[in-house]
Amino acid sequence: MAAIGNRGTVTEAAGFDPEADAQRLRGAMKGAGTDEAAVVDVLSHRTIAQRQRIKEAFKQAVGKDLADELSSELSGNFRSVVLGLLMLAPVYDAYELRNAMKGAGTEEACLVDILASRTNAEIKTINAFYKKEYGKDLEDAVCGDTSGMFQRVLVSLLTAGRDESDKVDEAQAVLDAKEIYEAGEARWGTDEVKFLTVLCVRNQNHLLRVFQEYQKISGRDIEDSIKREMSGCLEDVFLAIVKCMRNKPAFFAERLYKSMKGLGTTDTVLIRIMVARAEIDMLDIKAQFLKMYGKTLYSFIKGDTSGDYRKILLELCGGE
Repeated sequence: MAAIGNRGTVTEAAGFDPEADAQRLRGAMKGAGTDEAAVVDVLSHRTIAQRQRIKEAFKQAVGKDLADELSSELSGNFRSVVLGLLMLAPVYDAYELRNAMKGAGTEEACLVDILASRTNAEIKTINAFYKKEYGKDLEDAVCGDTSGMFQRVLVSLLTAGRDESDKVDEAQAVLDAKEIYEAGEARWGTDEVKFLTVLCVRNQNHLLRVFQEYQKISGRDIEDSIKREMSGCLEDVFLAIVKCMRNKPAFFAERLYKSMKGLGTTDTVLIRIMVARAEIDMLDIKAQFLKMYGKTLYSFIKGDTSGDYRKILLELCGGE
């Protein structure tokens, strides 16, 4: 029943009663109109595990699926958040990946956000759920929808084979830095495979050493070199890997900031991160956001959204 992380804004509700919650949601959908405030109140203050219990209690009491019922009652971005909250974490990731590749065009940002930031165990579970839900291997779906070196990086991440130990091989770190330098800055054209081999395979501590060494050898930060050497989706995915290795909450804070800054809001990104990280590391993401942009994530969401959509996001954000 516990939350999936310990740095989330959404924590286990005390005195949890799934039957009472199910009845409250049922009441919220009875008659004309919907009591959105009740939906927000219940779902934004329960963990994913608790929401699963509410879904079971609802089905038992009403003989209908809670997600289906809410889906027909709600609309727009608010509905997207609510339906996301009702899913298990890997199911939600699989669902988002599937949506990113459905129909014409691909939302590459979604593939990058999810695959560059999840652990081996998370990726393995996403692979399994994807196959179960959609009857197709996620790798096949990705290969059918992407191409070139970008595709190869995603496929490498999908194998969930990254070293997750914390040991640093000093000599190897120096060699890795040298090889990346020689594959990029030091030559005409870029040998992207070298970047892939190091960035998609090595563990976090080792990579942090590689980045330090790289700075020494090239006089540049690895992120600057990637921006100079690559472009498009390939640049995005390599930068995302580096940023997640350095500071995952900061990576998500930057993605949230960019989703709201300027004209219009990239709601898909905003929703995906708020739903997926609410009970993992939202407290750290908020702290990084404030540190990086001098404003609270709460105030940004408040100024950029409206209605019930704003209300539920602010609850997930957990106050200023």
